[in-house]
Amino acid sequence: MAERLGFLLGKDPTTTHGGDMTMFRAMRAIADERFETEVICLSEDPSRVESDVVRVAKPPLSWPHLATRSLLGRRSALHVRFDVDGMREAVEASSADRFVAVHCHLAEPFLRAIDVHSRADLVVSTEVLESDIWPRMYGRLGRVEARRLRRDELRIIGAAVASGGYDRAEMDVLRAAGHDARWLPLTLPPKPAVDVRDTPPRLVMLGHRGWRPNAEAAETIVRLWPQISAGITDAELWLVGEHPSKPMAALPPGVLDHGFVGDVGPILQTARALTAPVGIGGGVRVKLLEAAARGIPAVCTTEAVGSIEASLGLSAAADESAFIAHCRTLLADADLAAAEGARLHETNAQRWQDRIGQEAVLGWLAA
Repeated sequence: MAERLGFLLGKDPTTTHGGDMTMFRAMRAIADERFETEVICLSEDPSRVESDVVRVAKPPLSWPHLATRSLLGRRSALHVRFDVDGMREAVEASSADRFVAVHCHLAEPFLRAIDVHSRADLVVSTEVLESDIWPRMYGRLGRVEARRLRRDELRIIGAAVASGGYDRAEMDVLRAAGHDARWLPLTLPPKPAVDVRDTPPRLVMLGHRGWRPNAEAAETIVRLWPQISAGITDAELWLVGEHPSKPMAALPPGVLDHGFVGDVGPILQTARALTAPVGIGGGVRVKLLEAAARGIPAVCTTEAVGSIEASLGLSAAADESAFIAHCRTLLADADLAAAEGARLHETNAQRWQDRIGQEAVLGWLAA
C-alpha cells in the first residue's frame, strides 16, 4: 500500500488562485505518482465537501488577540496566526503517514500534535523564507519581526526530517548550517507553445496586486509604458491580476487593467511577451514559469530572476533603460520574440522530459 501524504495549506486549493497554489498543484500532481495524498487546509468555505480535502474554518484576523498570543508565546505573529486548533485536530485525526507543510508556519499545528506524530513524519516546503521578505516589504517593523520569523523558521526546519525550497541560495545556507535542505528546481508542465509571431504588439503583466511587490511592479510598468510604447503602432499593455480595492487610475493610452481573470490562458495566447518589473524577489516567480511553459518571452528585472528561472535561460535587464529597450525590441520584432519564446519553451520541455524537477520533489518527499 502506498504511503499517504497530508499537505498542510493556509489556503483552500480549490477556491484560491495565485502563484503559490499553481506550484502546489504541480507538486501534488508529482506526489500522486508515488503516494496517496490528501489536503488539510484553512478555508473561508469549510462546509465544502471533497473526499481528499479536509477544510478547517479560517479564523478571522484580530490584531490585539494575535499580538497578545505572539508576545506570550515568544513567536512571530505570522506563525501564531497559522497555529490553529482546528488544523492541529485535523492532523491528529488524519491517517497520513507523513505531512508536508507548505510554508514553514503551516508546520505549527503539526508540532502541537507531536504526541501523535514524530519528527520523521514532517517535511517542510519553505516556499519563500518570510524572514528575507519582511524587511524589504515592511521597513523598520519588518526588520524587527524578521528576527523572530527567522528564529521560528529555523525551529521548524530543525524539527522536520527534510526541507525543500525554490531558491538555491537559501537552501545552500540552510545546508551549510547542518540541515537537510534541498533545492527544488520545479518548473511547470509544458503547454502548447504560443505562436508569438502572430500575436499583436502586446505586453502582459500577471500578478495579484494585493501583494505589495506586484502592486509596485504594476505602478512601475505603467510609469515606463510611454517610453516603451513610443512610436510603436498599436502597442498595448495588459495588467492581469486582482487588485485589493480599486483599479489603477489615469492609465496612459494603450494600457488596459483586466483585474482578476480566472483563466489566464486565453490572455497569454495573445501576448507578445510577459513583463516582470518586480523590485522585491523571493521564492519562485510563477509568472515566469507560466511564460516558459507556453513559449512566451519575458522581460525581467534582477529581482524577478530566481534560481529556477535562471536555469531556464532567463536573464535580467541590467537597469531600467535596458528593461525598456528589451520591451521595445520584442514589441517591434515579432520574429525575434518568437525565437526567444521557442528557446524558452524547448528548454522547459526538455527539463520535464528529463524529469529534473519531478525527481527532486519525489526525493525530498521520501527523505
